[in-house]
Amino acid sequence: MNSESRTWTAALLIIGDEILSGRTQDKNVAQIASWLNVQGIRLTEVRVVPDVEERIVAAVNDLRGASDYLFTTGGIGPTHDDITVDAIAVAIGVPVVVHPDARAALERYYETRGGLNDARLRMARVPEGAELIANPVSGAPGIRLGSIFILAGVPHITAGMLAGLTGQIEGGRPIVSVTVGAMAPESEVADLLRETERANAGVSIGSYPFFREGRVGANFVVRAEDADLAQQTADLLAASLESAGYPAVPGGI
Repeated sequence: MNSESRTWTAALLIIGDEILSGRTQDKNVAQIASWLNVQGIRLTEVRVVPDVEERIVAAVNDLRGASDYLFTTGGIGPTHDDITVDAIAVAIGVPVVVHPDARAALERYYETRGGLNDARLRMARVPEGAELIANPVSGAPGIRLGSIFILAGVPHITAGMLAGLTGQIEGGRPIVSVTVGAMAPESEVADLLRETERANAGVSIGSYPFFREGRVGANFVVRAEDADLAQQTADLLAASLESAGYPAVPGGI
């Protein structure tokens, strides 16, 4: 099958008590979703779980069977509550081992930073059979185990790992988005949106409302794998909004 003739999907599992408590605001969903889109992969589900092994195991086993790829963020640092590696190893049914290349990378990184102690060595542990994902920002690498990608939770480190994965995993055609804005309440144009989407196979239209200067409006985002189709549908939507009495703004409001 041609890789561009099917839809490739991914799920994202965010791991960490600090996300659920609100102490840390997650910034990885947007950057991972955007990166996946460029790879031609659609993010179809995001789940957040605490640093509890059985919860991580259950989520991993659920999500990895529902999408082509599973990405996880968080829980791969040097402290006692960084249990992502252990939990994923349990989910897959393999032991945890120290990866020699990960250990060597950490030894180099910490050579002038106090050396490699037991806590730091925890970041060299991987599920048996895993490969490493390069980390150009700090010493600890990410981990790939088949279709599972185990990334850091710190956004700028996550970004560095994603950069190293660019072009390395199979996907389809990137999704193209074209935005049309209008001072149109969603409830008044819902049928118009539905009809436009139905009339253009391969297109999805998302609606994102806002309130401005005492009026309600929305940005309508037309998404498709074909750039021409996305633009043509957006143009058709803009014309339909105009006809319905809602002047459209290409590019959004």
